[in-house]
Amino acid sequence: AIKYGVVQSGEIPEIIQTDSCKTPENGTKILQKVFDIIEGLKRNCGQTEAVCISSAGIVNSEEGCILEANDDLIPGYTGTKIADRVKEKFGIPCFVENDVNCAGLAEYRSGAAKGSHVALILTIGTGIGGSIIMDGEVYHGFSNSACEVGYMHMDDSDFQTLGAASILTKKVAAWKEEPTENWSGYHIFEEAKKDDEICNRAIDEMVDVLGKGIANICYVVNPEVVVLGGGIMAQEAFLKDKIEKAVEKYLVSSMWEHTSIAFAKNQNNAGMLGAFYHFQGRHA
Repeated sequence: AIKYGVVQSGEIPEIIQTDSCKTPENGTKILQKVFDIIEGLKRNCGQTEAVCISSAGIVNSEEGCILEANDDLIPGYTGTKIADRVKEKFGIPCFVENDVNCAGLAEYRSGAAKGSHVALILTIGTGIGGSIIMDGEVYHGFSNSACEVGYMHMDDSDFQTLGAASILTKKVAAWKEEPTENWSGYHIFEEAKKDDEICNRAIDEMVDVLGKGIANICYVVNPEVVVLGGGIMAQEAFLKDKIEKAVEKYLVSSMWEHTSIAFAKNQNNAGMLGAFYHFQGRHA
């Protein structure tokens, strides 16, 4: 889905007029949908200072364009010059940042990473995305591709192929010899709480992969806090102890003692808030 709304700035930003719509199937239609959303919001909110966008894909945040996107998931999105097209059509500035970087900014400014010096933010969903926030600034790397940890090679595969939430549902369905559509992350956790052996085994395997992947990243980044987000991480009460034990298993004790695991606080508002905070930083 595309989530959208209006952020009213102030000491504490306020999100108003929120809504969402189905994401169109390709880059051209996504851009047109963005235009339609802006038109509608401008009619309702009057004077608009900027358009702030949190987007999937590798983003050049200086130019506001999509350097690369998964063509299987969003065909024709790579190369889209969102900021230029929005400014050309509406005459107002547009700021674009990667969605996980936006989530990281949101957690740093008003969430689980607030006040930290080095934070690693991971979103666990269809894939696995990462962001590094150092003293309040996103670390983009040399070519805007820092922390693309989903592609990290692990166990003859990669981190997101082994550890994403989407793999959990496929695994449970296969083991139970049922259609994948019969299972969702929520359903799996509800059954696991009732001691379903297959659901618990699948969750434990996912948690072990996450523990190994998080530890590997920690060896490079040495974060003060690791913040976990994405729909599946709403299961904090069920997962927190398991994930902490898995990370401790793969991380040397001297590092584990100085690394905390936290769960994202902003949930569905993370993208909008983070896009706004990115605008504030660029605008200032």
